[in-house]
Amino acid sequence: QVQLVESGGGLVQAGGSLTLSCVASGNIFSISAMGWYRQAPGKQRELVAAITSDGSTNYADSVKGRFTISRENAKNTVYLQMNSLKPEDTAVYSCNLRLTDYISWWGQGTQVTVSS
Repeated sequence: QVQLVESGGGLVQAGGSLTLSCVASGNIFSISAMGWYRQAPGKQRELVAAITSDGSTNYADSVKGRFTISRENAKNTVYLQMNSLKPEDTAVYSCNLRLTDYISWWGQGTQVTVSS
């Protein structure tokens, strides 16, 4: 069983920055793809950014150029650096560890609130 613990959320003014972290338990982190998702009230959960085990990344169009996903395998940690935050970035952000297309785990999520 894998546990994921997110941290780094909070309240920030528009234009500000936050860095989210997600620490995974166990020993499969380095061979797993990691993703950050978000869900705003009344909306479906959406993929924000993802990084494969070999470091390839992809981003939602809405965050390209503002957010950066990275991973540190030695610490079983994935990060999401968020810059130039906008009120529409307000959501609960959750990390996902995907071992295969059929096996994945989710964290509990961390709230990010961007005030205008």
